[in-house]
Amino acid sequence: MTAFTIEETNWARDAERLAAVRRAVFIDEQGVPEALEWDEHDALALHFLATTLDGSPIGCARLLPDGHVGRMAVLPAWRGHGVGRSLLAAVLNAARARGHAELRLSAQTHAADFYLQAGFVAHGAEYEEAGIPHVAMRKRLN
Repeated sequence: MTAFTIEETNWARDAERLAAVRRAVFIDEQGVPEALEWDEHDALALHFLATTLDGSPIGCARLLPDGHVGRMAVLPAWRGHGVGRSLLAAVLNAARARGHAELRLSAQTHAADFYLQAGFVAHGAEYEEAGIPHVAMRKRLN
């Protein structure tokens, strides 16, 4: 694999590249209905974009003003190469810099271990979102 970079961005500047990753992972791969993928939060969120050195998008995540992390996705060919860990580290750093005391997210249950390794704690019962099992998780920031 070639190297990749993570950058902070916003929807106005990078909607096309962010949407390309989310469409490939959530809509095409996982079958999330398109109407559920796009929401009013994109315009307000701080976005994170992982790209190859030539600028091709390979991963993304977003941080909402209220401390919710979401829409974290990595293209299949790049999974297992540290892209997700790097995206989450960028989100955590940005959240700390913005004074968030806690982050919350809705993790697909198959990805819960990934977030557990990063210090998130599951709480509550498993539930379904967009036809996919999820668990609520949170992490206190120091």
